[in-house]
Amino acid sequence: MNYRTLGRTGIKVSPYCLGAMMFGGIANSDHDECIRIIHKALDFGINFVDTADRYSNGESEEIVGKALKGRRQNVVLATKVNGAMGEDPNQQGNSRRWIT
Repeated sequence: MNYRTLGRTGIKVSPYCLGAMMFGGIANSDHDECIRIIHKALDFGINFVDTADRYSNGESEEIVGKALKGRRQNVVLATKVNGAMGEDPNQQGNSRRWIT
């Protein structure tokens, strides 16, 4: 795998990023199968994974978390946090509180 530098960070990422939007109830609710997909991507050298809290109401992030257990230090994990996750006005946006 030829890795590329991510912007000016100095971090090397694979040219392919595994998108996790299809993991969870919205598309594939079989956690074991999703974890196998993630592991296969990592085994092939993909070290860049993208998810979001809104994907399957957080289920995607739970699956990704399970899959990366013991391998997290080898992965660049990107997520998005802006979308609303509930009626509470503090369960959305880009505030430090919501991101944390």
